[in-house]
Amino acid sequence: MENKLYYLDPYIKEFQTKVLRCEEDSNGTYVVLQETAFYPTGGGQPNDTGSLNGYVVTNVEDVDGEVRHYINETIVEGEDVTGKINWERRFDHMQQHTGQHILSAAFVELFQFQTLSFHLGTETSTIDIDTSEVTEDELRKAEERANEIILENRSIETKWIRESEVNEYPLRKAPTVRDNIRLVIIPDYDYNACGGTHPTSTGEVVALKIFQWERQNKKVRIHFVCGSRVLQHLHEKNKVLMEISQLLSTPPEKAGEAVHRLLATNKELEKELQNNQRILMDVEGDALLRKSIEWNGQKLVFEEFKDRSMKELQKFAKLVVEKDGQGVVVLVSENGEQLQLVCGRGNGADINMKELIGELLPLINGRGGGTPAFAQGGGEALISSKELVEHAKKFIVK
Repeated sequence: MENKLYYLDPYIKEFQTKVLRCEEDSNGTYVVLQETAFYPTGGGQPNDTGSLNGYVVTNVEDVDGEVRHYINETIVEGEDVTGKINWERRFDHMQQHTGQHILSAAFVELFQFQTLSFHLGTETSTIDIDTSEVTEDELRKAEERANEIILENRSIETKWIRESEVNEYPLRKAPTVRDNIRLVIIPDYDYNACGGTHPTSTGEVVALKIFQWERQNKKVRIHFVCGSRVLQHLHEKNKVLMEISQLLSTPPEKAGEAVHRLLATNKELEKELQNNQRILMDVEGDALLRKSIEWNGQKLVFEEFKDRSMKELQKFAKLVVEKDGQGVVVLVSENGEQLQLVCGRGNGADINMKELIGELLPLINGRGGGTPAFAQGGGEALISSKELVEHAKKFIVK
């Protein structure tokens, strides 16, 4: 591990070394260095970025113990290079990863919830814990315990051990490797096998905040942030709160109450609107019946619309046949390049609506279906809505 400088000192920001090889694989051009401070993707922690002699390092991967630095240029083998780490990204990852150790240990200490997986994202990080349910009180207590450990500024130690030495340490979970086992230790709190980069004290994590949780495959996924991300998220959420406060003309601390009042008012307005729509449709239904044609003891209603939805057509049709059990209704709406139609009949009528729509849909290259009492469908406006209605009249009379 001597050539992996990020293990010797995770605070190295710049280093000098030589190029051993410059080759290509399926991911692109990569450089292998005599030693490196670039951390490769692994253990839930993303890779470092930075530069080699000014060339941007886009990705870093560990392939069979060999650290490959992917760049968009070619560097001559044996050339001296200066590597520079994107320190802001590295230290952020150190904060998030160490915060994960502390939070995972808190869940084990307080509730015996083991961490099953960890993901360090660009906005938030997540852990999946081995439980199907978690309470807000449990989340609060775990968060408080984690922040206690952070504020105590406990030392963080790293140590390499052999497989035969594993039982000498109270590890939170069994290591996944058999050789070169690296322990990250917060004495008297957490002992964990880990290959990631970490600061030398918990205080550098600064703070930890849990934002939300969700169920994932009968487990619980917890979203959290640490360090400078806490301030960033606080800034963003405060900005949103202030915008809401201004829009509602209310102090930030009363914004929640104002939103509840607004939602309650909106709900009442929606009920009133729905009621008015029912009244309007009832009036339109009466108007349609007044335009009906008497034929063979039945009232035939035909109407053409513009830009009416299928749902509206269905409501109109049902309204008409409910008002007159002898009624037969055919409604067509022209919606741009499409035609939609609904056909219905009352209990006292005997015209088969399924057969009727079966005659009409081929005229518009349409699809649909239904029952002998009620059918609907739609297709292309190959003919006008008026022509489609005329075909319906001819079929019914025939």
